[in-house]
Amino acid sequence: MPPLAPTNDARTSPSLTLGVLGADAEITALVAEARSRGARIIEIPEPADGGASVAWQRLLDEATCDAVLVGTTGWSAERAEAVRMLVQAGRTLVLAHPLELSMLWAFELDMIRRDSGAVLIPSLPDRLHPFIARLKTAIEAGLGGTEPLGELESVKFERLMADRSKRHVLAALARDADLIRALTGDPARLGTLGAADPESAWSTLAVGFTGPTHAPVRWQVAPGSPAGLTITLQYARGTMQVAAPDGETPWTWAGPPAATAPANRAATVLDELLRSLRREPPPDTSPIPPATWSDAARAIELADTVPRSLAKGRAVDLHQEEFSELGTFRGTMASLGCGLVMLGLLVLLVATLVGGIASEFDWELGKSITGAWPAVVLAVLSAFLALQLLPLLIGPEKVPATKSGEGRQGD
Repeated sequence: MPPLAPTNDARTSPSLTLGVLGADAEITALVAEARSRGARIIEIPEPADGGASVAWQRLLDEATCDAVLVGTTGWSAERAEAVRMLVQAGRTLVLAHPLELSMLWAFELDMIRRDSGAVLIPSLPDRLHPFIARLKTAIEAGLGGTEPLGELESVKFERLMADRSKRHVLAALARDADLIRALTGDPARLGTLGAADPESAWSTLAVGFTGPTHAPVRWQVAPGSPAGLTITLQYARGTMQVAAPDGETPWTWAGPPAATAPANRAATVLDELLRSLRREPPPDTSPIPPATWSDAARAIELADTVPRSLAKGRAVDLHQEEFSELGTFRGTMASLGCGLVMLGLLVLLVATLVGGIASEFDWELGKSITGAWPAVVLAVLSAFLALQLLPLLIGPEKVPATKSGEGRQGD
């Protein structure tokens, strides 16, 4: 299907056709917003018996729809594979966040996207709210000592939730972690604090993020209603606070000065999708750009690290590694090289033992094996070293030109 014709009205989409795969509350709100603008919706029904379905495969064809909306409803291994195939087909997808709390799955999609040119738009609209831009400006001023309230001492994110089970807490952290990264940058270390009982630790979970370039950040879970997120900046001479309830309830800026602003998350995500389909760059009116899939993958990585930190009972250093096919190749070669060194030492030990036995009992076959092992080891090591030349033969890794600005943030 050809791209939508450019228009000066980003809210008009009469020729837009969207496929829907798993309509959760987030995607349902997005569908309602799209329908209100005249878009056509193609919903893929869930199988009646709860088994696998191939009806989604029609979405692989660009002539069927302009983009595919993927929600958490009916999420399974089969749905994860369907998303993988849609990305391989180079489709434009809007993905509810998080679909899968696995950083391996998230970074696998990112590598596939780089090869296929697919556009993945994570549903992370909160970073584009005007209050978040104001908070970022205030944080930068506080770190520089130019904020009227004095120097910024800490940043606190409090998430009020009714269901504080492990799955819901980690899903909430995966969403809020994007705001943490957008406001304070990538953390260098993550530490957790919770109850000693692993089952009850999640209802009182607190996560600390530290880094060399920003104030300490604390994210914690608390019971309360209405559900939502409260962000508090603690300064030397006062505080600045934003309340961001879930849903479409307006956000509140507690000041100074006090203010409110509407929250239309579905409209924000749909506007970003339309810009992507029209190949339009994001607006330069905000210091925080729209989220890319790399941002979503990093947020999932932070949430995925929390169980390991709880299990170990200590902080975990976060390595800002760029995941790519070349990086995977280098990691595999490094592991294989260590394995070959250990195997070489084992061969040396066994060959020495076999050589001693062969000399003692005049065993000709043993003498032949003992004499051949250096040549065998040399051949294996030579082949291993030759594999290191593969990246040079293939050429430098390139990020393909995508259908939008997916690579605009350093992908």
